[in-house]
Parts: sequence; structure tokens; C-alpha cells
Amino acid sequence: MKVNIAQKLGFPENSKLLIIHADDAGLSHSENIATIQALKNGLVNSYSIMVPCPWFYEMAVFAKNNPQFDHGIHLTMTCEWENYKFGPVSPLSEVPSLVDKNGHFFKKREQLMKYSVPAEVEKELEAQVEKALGFGLTPSHLDSHMYSVGAKPDFFDIYRGLGAKYNLPVLMSEQLMNMVGLDPKSNIQEGDFLIENAFVGEFKYFENGRLTNYYGSVLENLTSGVNIILIHPAFDDQEMRGITVNHPNFGSEWRQIDFDFFSDQKNKIILEQHNIELITWKDISKCMNECRQ
Repeated sequence: MKVNIAQKLGFPENSKLLIIHADDAGLSHSENIATIQALKNGLVNSYSIMVPCPWFYEMAVFAKNNPQFDHGIHLTMTCEWENYKFGPVSPLSEVPSLVDKNGHFFKKREQLMKYSVPAEVEKELEAQVEKALGFGLTPSHLDSHMYSVGAKPDFFDIYRGLGAKYNLPVLMSEQLMNMVGLDPKSNIQEGDFLIENAFVGEFKYFENGRLTNYYGSVLENLTSGVNIILIHPAFDDQEMRGITVNHPNFGSEWRQIDFDFFSDQKNKIILEQHNIELITWKDISKCMNECRQ
């Protein structure tokens, strides 16, 4: 869908629009508290909640009591951690192709792609949305943990369909599709709304101690259009170290860096210096709905 979000929101046509978005709320207490602090005191202006996770309830209560903060549903079909496990919202008997022998989500997208049945994927993702709505949440959008909705074209169609069913924008970008091996040319349809630029830190930057430099460079070189930075704020504490054991990629140290950088008010100056305007998924949803009228 070709929508000039900038003009719709009253900005100049070539404005640099940015969502600073925190994934994985609900994953843990540490993730929740870091996300809340980054929303209240930092630069983060959007987040999404993992409905199947043990700490969903805490973050859902926050979302319900703080509707001023933009929140979406982080549709979840994988669990990448070694010792920390979770599985579907649906009864296991109804979605057996989505889980391993212990009833937990698969660790990798490749396993999801190999074993999971589209009808069961649809059932589970819809159940996650319905659980959030049943709790009283008013999500602004849908996105996807590990972008696992891109594991197969069939899953991506389901993702798009859920957005249409619930009248919510879904996170689509060519960068994320390429990241998971889903061909954009074959899977983007007329009417899809695309984020022009999606930025996610890479392990090489973390490994080389340059993740902070990467985030600074993204802000300093941002281009016009709708941009999103996807981060995972949490604390490098005992809880997160236990969850991310033997998994430094998006591990507890990485998540602490995310929190520190996007909670530092000094980095707000970069936004001002480069004329970057923060927007939310609520803004996008409003613009899309106006265009449909």
C-alpha cells in the first residue's frame, strides 16, 4: 500500500520517520522492566508482547494500564533458548506439528518450516491474538518473533491475513524477508504496506564491541521514509543470563547494550540534529485506515 505517512501526519514529504521498537516484552521479568523503563524514560516508543511466554501477564497488565504506549503482538512460533522453554497457547493436541517431543516450540525457523502445518500455524497465531484481545489489550500492529512468519510463503500469507482480519498493520520489510530467506518479489502483494528500512543489530557488531557504534550510525545516516529499529532491551542480570546461556547472539549482554543506548537521553540529541521524527504503529494504522475510506 502506497501511503505517504509523512504527509498524512503533517510532516514534509521527505521526512525521516522512525519507530524505535522493543521486541520480546513478556519474555522475562528483566525484559519487561527494561522495556517499561525505556518507554518511560528513554527513546523507545513502541514494543510488542510475546503472548505464549511466562511473563506475558506482567507486561499485559502494564499495557492495559498504560494505553499511551504503542504496543503490538509479537507472534511467536519458535523458542531459541537452551534451558528456557515455552510452547503454544493452543492445546498441544490441536497444533502438534508446531512442537518438539516435549511440547515446546522448535528452536529454529528451519525446523518450523520442515515440520509445521499451515492450518496449525494459523490456529496458533490466531489464538495468540485472541488471548491478547481477551485480556483487554488494544494492539497497534502485529509482528513476529525471529520473523518466523517468513519461514514459508504459506505462513507469510497467514500473517498478512491476520492483519486483514483484525484490521492491524503487520511488520513487513524487504530486509527482514531477505534475512529469513523469503523472496520479497514473490511474496509482496499489491496492497501490502512496507517499512522502507528495518534495522536489526548483527552479531558481528556485538562480537567486535561496536554495537553502540552501529546504532549511532543508523541514526546519523537515516534516510527519508518510514524506518524501524528493532531492539531487545533487558538487563544483564542473573535471570537473563540463565535464559540466554550459551546464546550470546541477542544474549543478556547484548540486551543490556540495547537498553543503555536507547535509554541515554544524550542520544536524543542525534534525533534532533538529524531532523528525525518519531512515529508509532498507531500513526501508521490511522493513516492506512484513512486511505481505505
